[in-house]
Amino acid sequence: MAQDIAENLPLHGIHVPLVTPFTRTGEVAAEALEALAHEVLDAGAAGIVALGTTAEAAGLDEAERDLVTGVCARVCGERGAPLAVGAGAGGTRAAEASLARLTRWPEVRAALVTVPPFVRPSAAGVLAHFARLAEVSPVPLIVYHIPYRTGQPLDAAALRALGALPGVAGMKFAGGGIGEDAIALLGDLPAGFEVLAGDDAYLSPLLALGAVGGILALAHLATDRFAELAAAWRAGDVARARPLGHALARMSAAAFAEPNPAVLKGVLHAQGRIPTPDVRLPLLPSSQRAVTAVTAALERLE
Repeated sequence: MAQDIAENLPLHGIHVPLVTPFTRTGEVAAEALEALAHEVLDAGAAGIVALGTTAEAAGLDEAERDLVTGVCARVCGERGAPLAVGAGAGGTRAAEASLARLTRWPEVRAALVTVPPFVRPSAAGVLAHFARLAEVSPVPLIVYHIPYRTGQPLDAAALRALGALPGVAGMKFAGGGIGEDAIALLGDLPAGFEVLAGDDAYLSPLLALGAVGGILALAHLATDRFAELAAAWRAGDVARARPLGHALARMSAAAFAEPNPAVLKGVLHAQGRIPTPDVRLPLLPSSQRAVTAVTAALERLE
């Protein structure tokens, strides 16, 4: 089972969790979204993610979420690229229903499912939640571990138990840093289970420890350099990887000085790649200062 998942769902490389661009009248800018998907794939992204946190999925209604998924599915179908879609919910029954909807798009290769937020179940409860979802999901699961959003810290043993579940392909690890649990997990991964970096600033050290790639918002920008970093660590080219990792980390710090994806959207708008820099409440647009800082960091990187 684990080998079949690994063969059918390549996780290596950089996967871009696309923003949801908006028009000046507040609708989803579908043409801009489609263009972004093609751009990041052209620049070296291994795949894309729809309806992640960066997509402001919580601020979209059901019809808008379906539109976003449909656009991304069409692009990935045309390009032969893997598509993961954010799914799940705080309750297991609601998460099952969210996953069941993915059957509408045969191009979807995986579901990115967060550890249940806010509810804060025990580690055993989290394991039971994902065991049930893995049983009923039409596609493999990528567990999204982001304790600073979910309020649910999990130790290495709990993360390893999740990774050993049949139907779980990998984990987006966004621990807000690299501590003992990250090192212990990456030092002893279950068979067929792979880790993707989820915090942009920590991509390079996580790759050095054994992560196979990343799901990274900032990879909308300098996609080729993020892909180059992943390839360098995979090849063991430390001389190339280390300075590039530091440069990308500095740019990442500037981009996340304000809530994601406000700064990223500001930069994409300044580049002419999306029609507005707008985000939906409760998020607010980025300051010009933050956009300028990221733009300057991007220019130094190039």
